Amino acid sequence: MRAEDFLVAPCNRVAHALLARWPEGQDPVLVLTGPPGSGKTHLARIWAERRSALWLEAAGLAEPPAAWAEAASWVVDDGERCSDETFLFHLVNLARAEGRGLVLTSAFPVAVWRPRLPDLRSRLLAAPTVAIDPIDDALLAAVLVKQLADRQLRVGPQVVHYLVARMERSFVAARRLVGLLDALALERRRPITTALARDALQRLGHALHDHHEREETTPWT
Repeated sequence: MRAEDFLVAPCNRVAHALLARWPEGQDPVLVLTGPPGSGKTHLARIWAERRSALWLEAAGLAEPPAAWAEAASWVVDDGERCSDETFLFHLVNLARAEGRGLVLTSAFPVAVWRPRLPDLRSRLLAAPTVAIDPIDDALLAAVLVKQLADRQLRVGPQVVHYLVARMERSFVAARRLVGLLDALALERRRPITTALARDALQRLGHALHDHHEREETTPWT
């Protein structure tokens, strides 16, 4: 996940700008939220590399790596899956006491996943929060075009529009879809057309209907 691969768009511009300077002169603890596949982990990894931060998976906090307390800063990914809230509570306190940065990512706002430990919940609710909004059409199209170009694949704008209107709205889905399009085009020795795009979507199980209908029933995906 390279910094140059992160595409800035209206849905993530505020979060990207904030992480670029975090935590200079600010509360060292930041909560970064966004729907699954919205790019929050990618953005957190860019920050972690720049700050030499120790990467921690929330689900693995019950067994943290040795010398975790000596890290320059930390990222805790998927906070809602935290396996040891007491450890996370102490980590938040350490980050604040020593001014070392801590970025906690989550698919949901803290008020939604509600840590069971009251002291942890109150500290995280008081921490600054920045959200990445669901991916918009322009960003999803740009991601598809870039990933296709990275594979030296040329696709017409009408095919990109067809895909954007029907595919799952996440970066993970885009990567899988582009990989399948590449494989199908190579297998059939054909360019990527709307017909081939339709086959790829069907293979991935994507619903072939307008994405606005889907957003009404599944706003987080």
